[in-house]
Amino acid sequence: MEIISAISYLSVFLTFIYIFVVATFIVGWARIKYYKKPATPPTTFVSIIIAARNEEDKIAKTIDDVLAQHYPKTLFELIIIDDHSTDRTAEIVKNYAGVKLIQLNEPAVLNSYKKMAIQKAVGEAKGDLIITTDADCRMGQHWLATIVAYYEENGYKMISSPVAYFEEKSIFEELQSLEFSYLIGLGASTIGNKNPSTCNGANLAYEKKAFFEVGGFKGIDDLASGDDELLLHKMAAIYGDRIGFLKNKDAIVYTHAKPSLTEFIQQRKRWASKSTRYKDKSVIILGVSIWLFNVSIVVNSMLCIFFAGVAPFLLFQIISKLLVEFVFLYKMVGFFKRKNLLFLLPVLNALHIIYLIYIGIAGNSGKYNWKGRMVK
Repeated sequence: MEIISAISYLSVFLTFIYIFVVATFIVGWARIKYYKKPATPPTTFVSIIIAARNEEDKIAKTIDDVLAQHYPKTLFELIIIDDHSTDRTAEIVKNYAGVKLIQLNEPAVLNSYKKMAIQKAVGEAKGDLIITTDADCRMGQHWLATIVAYYEENGYKMISSPVAYFEEKSIFEELQSLEFSYLIGLGASTIGNKNPSTCNGANLAYEKKAFFEVGGFKGIDDLASGDDELLLHKMAAIYGDRIGFLKNKDAIVYTHAKPSLTEFIQQRKRWASKSTRYKDKSVIILGVSIWLFNVSIVVNSMLCIFFAGVAPFLLFQIISKLLVEFVFLYKMVGFFKRKNLLFLLPVLNALHIIYLIYIGIAGNSGKYNWKGRMVK
């Protein structure tokens, strides 16, 4: 019984850690002021970079959205890198006058094609400011002007901007949208707290000069993922708090949730694999603590079957997790105008426990499928 008691009290301690961590997310998000774009005309030349592989069904809409930006045509260029596509991606890009197409033709097998694609494009870019997005993303007509205005006003070396899922076709995809809002908020809050931890390459801007000053992807180019988050860490190590999160609805980029569980798991394994390169020990410790917190919920759930005295501890964990996540997500889905998704929180809350435990193990070991390739 002493062991059971120790496990129960340890679970309470881990619960308080989780409450504290999510509370910092709430504070960090609140610290970021909503940005109001001024009417001042832009002066910055921008290079928008898209690495694409087998995106023939979506890339035309993305290109159309970029070319339709309310931004001087003489002040931006669109560069698309075709990463060995086996479909009509390159052919579609060639139909657009003024869009620069770079086709990778490296015969050697690599682990990080996307980083190579972006590095090559940055090297040929004319812009002082680089903005990366994905070949399946959509954006409003004021997207580019809003990012540039924020950059010109604040002089940030790197700017993370919001990404959201849309056009969901199932409850499974809506659950992903709710969870993804949490992840975007997490990244934003760490920037708000002056301790940048994560961002999303589907809507990321940085100075070309700063990219080369930190060595580009050197040192992280053997890992398939991390063209966004690990680059953020390199930027933060040199430039400190000269990194911003753009809280403005016009800056949102929209993309799609994964239609199947298999694709979702492969994506999240890829995202989780980046954690093997974290250098900040405090972030690693917090990550492990959160993973153990979720493990403790499962352990207490099983112990409840045999020991009724564990039930109050389990109930405390579940209620605490649900309430603190509701407070945080209420702010996030409010920003994205998706408060209707909150009714799914109890379901997500339960599924997320199992998902985090599995991804915490699978994402840091073995290989995963990305764009038809097995990488690690």
